[in-house]
Amino acid sequence: MKQFFSRVMAFVLVAVIALSGLTACSPAGNLSGNYRDDALTLVSSLREAIELPENTPEKAAAQSTARENINDFIARYRRDSSVSTLPSFTTMSTALNGLASHYSSYGNRPLSPKLKERLNQEFNQVEMALKRGA
Repeated sequence: MKQFFSRVMAFVLVAVIALSGLTACSPAGNLSGNYRDDALTLVSSLREAIELPENTPEKAAAQSTARENINDFIARYRRDSSVSTLPSFTTMSTALNGLASHYSSYGNRPLSPKLKERLNQEFNQVEMALKRGA
């Protein structure tokens, strides 16, 4: 009986570890896997987060969601060679790095007008490149 109980416990432990490992391999966030759609969705959501007034209670939630979306996007597409060589991806990475570094270093401060202008310019370039198919 003792041997049976130890084997059952070992099986349950292996099953729990396997199932928890598989959930870690699930697709990141709310990304669809279509680079073009994911990039446009991310640009749209980041623009909304950037344009929120500083005094609103939604600003902190928008910043944390933006950070998660940035991490998910980069983690999914950085190693995909069919995407990482596109001009839209390199421009998008530049914009995302700038915004993520601001949130990491100065999360409680508002975005500077210069950074907002640069991000909007890079987001426009990404959208134009995606329309061209690059």
